[in-house]
Amino acid sequence: MSALWRINLWVCGFFALVTLACMGLLVHQALADVERELQSAEAVVEYLSETAERDPASLQPRLTRSLRHVRVRWLAPGETARLPVQNGIDGRLGRLLFADARHSVRVLDLKDGRRVQIAVDPRDEIDEVWDSLQQLLALCGLALLLSLLTIRWAVRRGMGLLDELLRALQQVSGGQLNVRLRAEGVPEARQLASHFNHMTQALEHARADNAHLTRTLLAVQEQERTHLAQTLHDDLGQYLAGIRAQACLLRLVADQPATVERTVRELEHNCEHLQQGFRALVHDLYPVMLQHLSLAEAFGLLVEQWQMRQGIECQLRVGLQLPALTTSDKTHLYRLLQEALTNIARHADASQVRIRLQHRGGRLRLLVRDNGRGAQQPPQPGVGLYSMQERARSLGGELRILSRPGAGWALALNMPLEVS
Repeated sequence: MSALWRINLWVCGFFALVTLACMGLLVHQALADVERELQSAEAVVEYLSETAERDPASLQPRLTRSLRHVRVRWLAPGETARLPVQNGIDGRLGRLLFADARHSVRVLDLKDGRRVQIAVDPRDEIDEVWDSLQQLLALCGLALLLSLLTIRWAVRRGMGLLDELLRALQQVSGGQLNVRLRAEGVPEARQLASHFNHMTQALEHARADNAHLTRTLLAVQEQERTHLAQTLHDDLGQYLAGIRAQACLLRLVADQPATVERTVRELEHNCEHLQQGFRALVHDLYPVMLQHLSLAEAFGLLVEQWQMRQGIECQLRVGLQLPALTTSDKTHLYRLLQEALTNIARHADASQVRIRLQHRGGRLRLLVRDNGRGAQQPPQPGVGLYSMQERARSLGGELRILSRPGAGWALALNMPLEVS
């Protein structure tokens, strides 16, 4: 059942209750009025009866024809007196209203030989009550009709907006994010259209950003694979080829002690470079030190290596009694700091970096700040900022990146810690 039909049923039920209540009040008031009217009519019947008995000529049909609530009926010889009977709705209404009412009937044999019946007749009162009920029903019916038409007009306008919104949502669910609603009509409709258009615009921008980031991530992935292949081929491969050649040379110069000694030294040198290359490669792929060192020690080693490599002063302050973290959380924090230092080296043009890691109030806070040139927040974050935001989200924390031209960059991570 549609919303319009449900509203119509509720309105019809409300009007039916109001109409029944009004009819009940009307009938209750009619009973009191009838009682008073019939008492007056009984007095009239008594007066006419007494007058007709004293002076039969004074009781003329033309004088008694228009009396209310009193009926004067002349009887033929041998005719019996009877009360007026009503059928149909008027009769049922009369029996409902006047079942307990008194019906005074007088049959007089006048001195001039005529017979007359004088009785109280409530039909006039029944007609008045019935007319009032008809007027009440007509008024309620007209009010109900006007209300239903008004509700239909208002709901149709609202339903038109909902139908348009439903079609737009179906298009959005189908991937058409360029759909827009017309900002017209009542203020609520304009506000709804404005919010919907902002939502679809944000979704469209988010999809464009995701597509851009996906392309960038694929490009970064290819660059990493290319770098890995070049490292294995050009650096480690050459050392392995040299070691193999030197091993073959040892067989040929076994009887030349000086050459053997020089070849062994070259082998040791190549093996050392090969080991360093493998360590650097493994470190780039995964920080193995996190499995053996605490988070503070891993941070200290990372900062020391970065400072030596970049030539930028970097101070690290780590609070006491840091909580124990899972390997996954330690990896996210380590990579986040590593990415922040990489961005500083590439873009900040800084000469000093301050890093602070502390545990306070059931939360772990990481602050990274430099004294570089700073900049306005980019309209679209790159892969580095996006990866840091995703790592902060994985940690369940909040990452804030603040910058101002000439005031450097500040990165603040605030993450909750689970209470065991």
